[in-house]
Amino acid sequence: MRLRALPAALLMILAVPGCSAISSLNSASQPLEIYEISTPAIQPAATRRNIELIVEEPSASGALATERIMIRPAPLQAQYLPGVRWSDPAPVMLQTQMLRGLSATGALGSVGRRPVGTSGDYAVLSELTDFQAESTGDGDDVTIRVRLMVRLVREQDAQVIATRTFEVTEAAASSDPGPIVEAFDRAAGRLLGDVMPWVLRNSGAAS
Repeated sequence: MRLRALPAALLMILAVPGCSAISSLNSASQPLEIYEISTPAIQPAATRRNIELIVEEPSASGALATERIMIRPAPLQAQYLPGVRWSDPAPVMLQTQMLRGLSATGALGSVGRRPVGTSGDYAVLSELTDFQAESTGDGDDVTIRVRLMVRLVREQDAQVIATRTFEVTEAAASSDPGPIVEAFDRAAGRLLGDVMPWVLRNSGAAS
């Protein structure tokens, strides 16, 4: 997978002695580097099923429902990388890449954020509970954690067909923003690479 970055300014990291803690933005007017995660590829479907799937935006806490890139220097502390942000809030980014990936398989009659008619056949409901970098405070050790709780719901009777929690971790090469964003991309790609085949199997779009 390849990241897309829109260059705007040099990245800035303010180091705190003894750890790689990240401080807040120096100025509200500072130009930001903008990043987005890439669309994971999964195996194209052999056949197309006339199934309409709606992928709703994942719910998330206020700390995660933002365009800023979170890092936790401690379990109960949330900070954000300075000088960089996501192209969209994290839940919207995941929704967009899931839509693109599912559509690219050719397995579904239609897939979108909203139904074509009054309702679709199935809806993917999810909650994003983790989408952050985690620092142990020891040198450059940074781990990315992404966790998504997913439910597949049959729209006709609001029946929950399947539910599962997906979680992945990925080590960043260093505490610099570039390697951290690359690790986010790998982690999100692995997670969606598990979520999408699960959705297709349980909706009957894949065997």
